[in-house]
Amino acid sequence: MKNYFLHKSCFVDENVSIGSGTKIWHFSHISKNARIGKNVIIGQNIFVGEGVKIGDNCKIQNNVSIYAGVTLEEKVFCGPSCVFTNVKNPRADLEKKDQFSETLVKKGATIGANSTIICGTTLGQFCLVAAGSVVTKNVKNYSLVSGSPAQHQYWISEHGEKLTLSLECPVTKQQYKLVNQELKKND
Repeated sequence: MKNYFLHKSCFVDENVSIGSGTKIWHFSHISKNARIGKNVIIGQNIFVGEGVKIGDNCKIQNNVSIYAGVTLEEKVFCGPSCVFTNVKNPRADLEKKDQFSETLVKKGATIGANSTIICGTTLGQFCLVAAGSVVTKNVKNYSLVSGSPAQHQYWISEHGEKLTLSLECPVTKQQYKLVNQELKKND
């Protein structure tokens, strides 16, 4: 007995794992060997490539393509029409599946609508990629980046709020600190 929701218009290939409480909506395709965690929301018209790993409690909005080589840790948000690449220099007439570069999106990261994530990058924990950005290099934990190519703008909290000058979340009052240009929560 399945313990997840799969709309009747979806395609799910062989050897796919789907966690309990997950919902997969209209016209989505989940490719073979994909692993989808618990309580994941996959919107309509989503493509999940071969071997992709999606952690628990992720939300993937409509029209997102997650190609082979991508891993989303838990609580990742992918805004509408964002896309991941998996080859740096694709050509229509050349097979380059042996050149896939892996992309890692860490816990709690948010990717804004219409953003492009170039393969081979890591998006840090609780970072936020602004809508329409093009990520060409790694994004640090708690960094808000924007533009093409995406650049660091300021630090944000796990709550998604811009930190004050004293590196405090204005909503939760959680304090953060910079250690060697990396932001960390104070314990």
